[in-house]
Amino acid sequence: MSIFDTDDAIIGMVHLSSLPGSPGYDGNFDTIRTRALTDAHTLESGGVDAIMVENFGDSPFYRDDVPKHIVASMTRIVTELRQAVDCPLGVNILRNDAESALSIATAAGADFIRVNVHTGARLTDQGIIEGNAHETLRLRDQIDSDVKIFADIDVKHSAPVAERPLSELVDETLGRGRADGVVVSGVGTGHEVDTDLLESAVSARDETGSDAPVLVGSGTTGENVADLLEIADGAIVGTALKEGGETTNEVDEEKVSELVSRVHPEA
Repeated sequence: MSIFDTDDAIIGMVHLSSLPGSPGYDGNFDTIRTRALTDAHTLESGGVDAIMVENFGDSPFYRDDVPKHIVASMTRIVTELRQAVDCPLGVNILRNDAESALSIATAAGADFIRVNVHTGARLTDQGIIEGNAHETLRLRDQIDSDVKIFADIDVKHSAPVAERPLSELVDETLGRGRADGVVVSGVGTGHEVDTDLLESAVSARDETGSDAPVLVGSGTTGENVADLLEIADGAIVGTALKEGGETTNEVDEEKVSELVSRVHPEA
């Protein structure tokens, strides 16, 4: 994969605490940005191939249009992360604000975004979320951005509005949706992906004639990472790299190094 410079990319997560304006915000923004910088440095020191930052602590999430103060806070943090680390950097704005994620990533000099619902529709705790690929792709052209778009298939914490063959979902996401890659997850944060589903997504990608990467979006651990990357092209890893295996805890450099060594033993 060109932006990751490896065929087995490990993308470590920086999960932000509740930002200003969110119910869980504790009133100390400097603590949030300092923690984000610490986690990013730890991930890079541990050998990850890329880092993605998301507003994990902002639940309950806006469906597809976060307020301006969230965009401002994220832009500041992502800009500081871009200045602090050399590896590729990504942005995910929960629940599904692709336009804000793309704008932040472009302004801050990040490399990619994750979009939970890029095409089609999903039933979520925010209600029905519809993909806005038509708006996201046009915005990318309008602001002359080269940020890559990685879009989920059967995204976690959701259910399909109507059952459709996986091959159609992959084909439409990469074809008419023009995504640069697809993400396949388990049912929720930290839940392992169904390997049959993952293999089907890779097969469907291959049938389109595309070389777009297929990434694992949840549930990757030191124990299963080698097996998963025999199938997929990379993995987004969060919970397994945290102290005590808790998603909201700090990144544990020993866990990062151990997992990365399973994929890049020479690192």
